[in-house]
Amino acid sequence: MRLSRSFGMTVARRRRLLAAGLLGAAALLLGLAGEAVAAKAASARCRDLLAEAGTPAAALRTLFAREWQARLAHDPFSATMLGEHVFDDAVPDASPRAQRRWLRFNRELLALLACIPRDALDDEARLNAELFAWMLRDRLANGRFRPWRLPFLSDSGFHTEPLFVIDATPFAGEADYERYIARLKKLPRYIRQHIHNMRTGLREGFSMPRAVLPGALVSFDRLAAPERPDESPFFQPFREMPTTIPARQRRKLIARGRKVIADAVLPAYRLLARFMHEEYLPRARRTLAATALPDGRAYYRQQIRHYTTLDLAPEEIHRIGLAEVRRIRARMEEVKRQAGFSGDLAAFFAFLRRDPRFYARTPRQLLEHAAWIAKRIDGLLPAWFGRLPRMPYGVAPVPAEIAPNYTTGRYWPAIPGVRGGLFLVNTYALDTRPLYELPALTLHEAVPGHHLQISLARELKSVPAFRRELYISAFGEGWALYAEGLGEEMGIYKTPYELMGRLSYDMWRAARLVVDTGIHALGWSREQAIAFLRANTALSEHNIETEVDRYISWPAQALSYKLGELTIRRLRHEAEEALGNRFDIRAFHDAVLAEGALPLPLLEARIRAWIAERR
Repeated sequence: MRLSRSFGMTVARRRRLLAAGLLGAAALLLGLAGEAVAAKAASARCRDLLAEAGTPAAALRTLFAREWQARLAHDPFSATMLGEHVFDDAVPDASPRAQRRWLRFNRELLALLACIPRDALDDEARLNAELFAWMLRDRLANGRFRPWRLPFLSDSGFHTEPLFVIDATPFAGEADYERYIARLKKLPRYIRQHIHNMRTGLREGFSMPRAVLPGALVSFDRLAAPERPDESPFFQPFREMPTTIPARQRRKLIARGRKVIADAVLPAYRLLARFMHEEYLPRARRTLAATALPDGRAYYRQQIRHYTTLDLAPEEIHRIGLAEVRRIRARMEEVKRQAGFSGDLAAFFAFLRRDPRFYARTPRQLLEHAAWIAKRIDGLLPAWFGRLPRMPYGVAPVPAEIAPNYTTGRYWPAIPGVRGGLFLVNTYALDTRPLYELPALTLHEAVPGHHLQISLARELKSVPAFRRELYISAFGEGWALYAEGLGEEMGIYKTPYELMGRLSYDMWRAARLVVDTGIHALGWSREQAIAFLRANTALSEHNIETEVDRYISWPAQALSYKLGELTIRRLRHEAEEALGNRFDIRAFHDAVLAEGALPLPLLEARIRAWIAERR
């Protein structure tokens, strides 16, 4: 009943949003007629913005509101995931024209932002403006390469996103189901647009490498496979309908749900699967490297900047990775001796991969072990952090539709009003999910890694909405890898095998620096990358292959973990050296997380200022 009333409020809120500014944002999206016109009108728009807002700070808040409202309209799936249910009946417009409008809108926002005098803002507003400018410039830099031509990765993409959104969609009353049915009816257009975009990519040589497609196509096939609508995951909301909906209406809604899935959703996914097998796979490029794409060297350097927030050459990153591999390998030798293993490191890895004592026998056993570790960590957090999030989290299996080619674990942020955060554990192929890796995985994905960091950012007060949802990979993944190492200090690793699991994960991230740059800039083959991970980590063969395919399909993302962690560790060392006995680990952690996600150079500046204040 509460959700039904909230839906009525949502309709009213939708009207207010449209009246208060969404139409203005749409006008910006639709009404900019080219660069020359935009440049000519910029001065007048600046004057209008400042005059209407009254103060520079108010003008800045106006830009934040415009961007947020336009973001919800541009990506209704993300709006639903953020708990904004104004557009639950809509799907994104994936057309090239819509992509161009979105970039023009961001370019216009950046121009208007430049009109606002920074010296008229207080410190908090200046930080907001700096992060807003970073976000807009990053979008424009990425947009130059038209990434919409390649809208999927080795384990997920545009085709799985509508499925994930179901979890965030309220289903409390008839109106909720009406909007869901309306969204399902629009999925065929959304899928056809992406097929068109991928055809453009094939024609222009901007495609996924053929080598990773056999694994990637599994998720396409699974969504196309159901023969009956009741077997489709899109039918899930109709299986357990609220009893507050009269039985007669429930039957009608179920019948309509079946019909739209049978007549629209399943045919669209079958069309997509045929396209992927019959057209995309045969025409996909045979090269692996991002640098082999059109304008590929510039593209890869931009991906490095996007994911790491640093302007580093691939060769420099490769060298950093090799140095880290040597350091971690020396520690692995020590832990192997502690375990009493007499063979070499390769033999130790083989032992860890095959001995049945290290593997769960059932999915439930794996999930329960992860949950037990998570609760152990929860109890220790107050000794290491001054601020802890209010939002809880749970442990759940990776959805079966994507599990075969998905990573070992992942974090899904909380959905407001629906559920807390989720630490996802992959229970597919249990003989590839060693228990000794679970402590490191839990520290990374749950606490004090992603859940703690993202939840604290979302609970920031007096910051614009874009900052609460800003995710910068080098910061978030760097923090999560730092959390794995912090687990040693917290006493989470109880056996040499668990410590080897932690070092194997650390090596995994160091090896990513070597493998990603090796593949995308230095001419490495897929087999060479697999061999490097096999020789230097205890990861299972299945995980090694899925990870290498992930790096091939997602250039530079893998670089963010280790480069971010090295930055945080270096800053902690600087603080410990400078403050001596006055160093407080709780205060340091709070300072790192205080402002949410930050580009690494800005994090360095703020932590050094924090150190200077405490000297």
